[in-house]
Amino acid sequence: MKAGTVAVIGRANAGKSTLVNVLVGEKVAIVSPKPQTTRDRILGILNEVGAQIVFADTPGIYKAGTALSGRMLRTAENTAKDVDLILYVHDGHKGVSGEDIALMRRYQGFGVPMLVAYTKTDIMPAEQIPQDVKAICEGGVDCDVYLVSARKGRGVEKLHAAIVAALPEGEPLFPENVLSDKSERFMLGEIVREKILLKYEKEIPHGIAVLITKFERGERMCEVHADIVCEKPNHKAILIGRQGAALKEALSFARRDMEKFLGCKVFLTGYVRVKEGWRDSANLLKEFGYSDAEKGN
Repeated sequence: MKAGTVAVIGRANAGKSTLVNVLVGEKVAIVSPKPQTTRDRILGILNEVGAQIVFADTPGIYKAGTALSGRMLRTAENTAKDVDLILYVHDGHKGVSGEDIALMRRYQGFGVPMLVAYTKTDIMPAEQIPQDVKAICEGGVDCDVYLVSARKGRGVEKLHAAIVAALPEGEPLFPENVLSDKSERFMLGEIVREKILLKYEKEIPHGIAVLITKFERGERMCEVHADIVCEKPNHKAILIGRQGAALKEALSFARRDMEKFLGCKVFLTGYVRVKEGWRDSANLLKEFGYSDAEKGN
């Protein structure tokens, strides 16, 4: 059978997590229209007849401005060097620049087989696509380019077939019943963070971390406590909202997704905490579960 790992790489907001969720057939990574939604490497495992594909969804390539974003960039780089295939996801809606081609060539230079998924084809002029594909190929990117709309499901089957064909023969890397390498606690925290990313504007979501401090399963209900960590007191006031209305709404949306994920009723409580400068604190980054891919912890 075919079995192997696929690093899903690309700029921030290129649609990597959406594409991984569609390819796996389950939601394994949160999505939002804001950069830096994915902060850590998340494995999504697709088991099918004759193949196991382990997708490694990575943080988007983004200019490092904090210790956290620096760790995110190292995670993407190091993941791409230790897989069987690189799937470089490019946001076709933004066109193709010289910098885009340079990034593709950089990752192809790692010596790992690579495919390019040119995404968001459903929201761009059709006449632009052939020009962009030509620019990629003539720019020295020596791999196949697949046109995809994850949102519409277009081109996904063809891309999937190409991924399977590129993987080596081998035994499964994970048991068949495993969907991801992340714990339920991690996924619950990501659900809360996704709703905050979708609800709140401007810089506030980027300074948010979510830590699940309590997760207990009962016979009919799960109890979940979440600490929502922000960087400034005024951000705390915005997160909570007038008489707690904003936080209540965000947690209500999160609870619904938690119930779908866990398959039971959820009692969710959220607390907003202020930890100034946490994104540049090595100790707090470790406490909040953001590993340093370079140091291996």
